[in-house]
Amino acid sequence: MTSGEQATPRTPRERARAQTMADITRIGRAHLIEHGADGLSLRAVARDLGVVSSAVYRYVRSRDELLTMLVVDGYNELGEAVEQAVRTVPDTDFAGQFRALGWAVRDWARREPARYGLLFGTPVPGYQAPAEQTTGPGTRVIVALIGIIERAYRAGSISPREAPTPATGLVADCARIADEFGLSAPATVLTRGMFAWASLFGIVTFEVFDQYGPGTLTDPTELFAHHLDVLVETMGLGG
Repeated sequence: MTSGEQATPRTPRERARAQTMADITRIGRAHLIEHGADGLSLRAVARDLGVVSSAVYRYVRSRDELLTMLVVDGYNELGEAVEQAVRTVPDTDFAGQFRALGWAVRDWARREPARYGLLFGTPVPGYQAPAEQTTGPGTRVIVALIGIIERAYRAGSISPREAPTPATGLVADCARIADEFGLSAPATVLTRGMFAWASLFGIVTFEVFDQYGPGTLTDPTELFAHHLDVLVETMGLGG
C-alpha cells in the first residue's frame, strides 16, 4: 500500500466513519478556500455537516487536527498527481519525466491555490504540523524527483558539468540523504536536484501568488516552460 492509499473500511461502522471523515475533509477544503487557514472552525464545519459541534469532536478533536487532515490530504493529492504524470513518460526520458513533474505541480497549484498556500505559503500562527503524520505525504514530490535523478545517474544520462564544489558539511548531508534513500548519485548531482526542487516551488509560488506583478507577463506559461528547460539543463538531464 502506497503512502497515498488507505485501507478499505470493512464493517458498516468503519464505512460510516470513513464517509464522515471524507465529508469533514471536503467541508474543510471549502472553508479553507472561503475563510483561509486562520478562519477554520470546527463549529462551522459541524454546522455545514448538519450535526452538533460535539458530534464532530468524536472525529476531529481540534482545529489543529483539522488542519493536519487538510495538510495530509493536500500533500497526497499533489503527490498522486505528480506520480501519475511521471508514469506517463517513457522510462528513459528523464528530462520528460522532470518536465511532467513540474507541470503537474504547477497545474495542481493553479487549480488549488488555497490548498497550495496551506502547504507552501505563510505558516499558520500557532500550528505545528506533526511530522509523524505529514512527513510521508509531504515528501512524495521530492521522492519522485530524487527517483528521476537517481535513475538518470545510474543510466549514465546525467551530463558532467562544471559546478562549485559543495562544502564539506553539505557533502556529509548529501551522503546521509543518499544513505537514507539508497542513492548512488554523488553530492554534485544531488545538490543540483536540490536546486531544481527549490527553484520549481519558488517559480510556482511566484505565479500562484502573482509575485511577478499584474501585466508583467503576457503568458506566464511560456516563462514556466522556459524555466523548466533551464532546470533540465542545470541538472544535466539533456533535452
